[in-house]
Amino acid sequence: MPVRITHIQAREILDSRGVPALEVDLTLDHKLTARAAVPSGASTGSFEALELRDKEDPHRFFGKGLLKAIAQLENLSDKLKHFPIDSVQDLDTILKEMDGTKNKSRLGANTILAVSLAAAKAMAQLHQQELFKYLGGNSPFVLPVPMVNVLNGGVHASNGLSVQEFMIVPYGFNSFSRALRAAAEIFYALKNILAEKWGTAVGDEGGFAPMLPDSEMAIQILLKSIKAAGYSDKQVGVALDVAASELLQSEAKNKY
Repeated sequence: MPVRITHIQAREILDSRGVPALEVDLTLDHKLTARAAVPSGASTGSFEALELRDKEDPHRFFGKGLLKAIAQLENLSDKLKHFPIDSVQDLDTILKEMDGTKNKSRLGANTILAVSLAAAKAMAQLHQQELFKYLGGNSPFVLPVPMVNVLNGGVHASNGLSVQEFMIVPYGFNSFSRALRAAAEIFYALKNILAEKWGTAVGDEGGFAPMLPDSEMAIQILLKSIKAAGYSDKQVGVALDVAASELLQSEAKNKY
């Protein structure tokens, strides 16, 4: 049976970097209220959906305020009030139609995602299910292999490394908990290795940000850490988030 949204309320909160993030409370006609927050990363890919921020007001949070997004949500609250929805997919379709752009530039990806996630949480409560169960259904599911960001470069650190994230991927285990344990133990080993010569300063994403000469050295240190923690390349791999568009932007800035 369809339910109806009766109220949407939005506010600015601050993320771990002190940057405004959008938080939304969404209420259904069953008086169920759920809350969702949408922080963002330090860098944005060239083809990512666009956030709605107050770029025209550089004096407030350096243009990263969210008053424009909050105004959009107040408008959405009026339009969606009493609109019947059977599922979050229904709501997502409505939101995409209201936006009408390829990159979500009218409503803002942060606005759409905050409403969608709050609605999903509310619907999960309504069906008395955990969120993952409501979204995934009753079919068997497998937890993903964790990808743990342990070394930072690019815009996440001022250490000269061009690659943004160096990650360890514990793929050779039979359970998520065992894979996570391996990642933690490799992180400890990495800290000990870095402390001997390079230092253990922390970057913007929580990984270490040592002053290494190049990305190849960073990868070699990760491989050494995996071995020092007692694991092999049949159990743990290395992954990179290069953030290539950031490299091109940096080159353009240096050129001009």
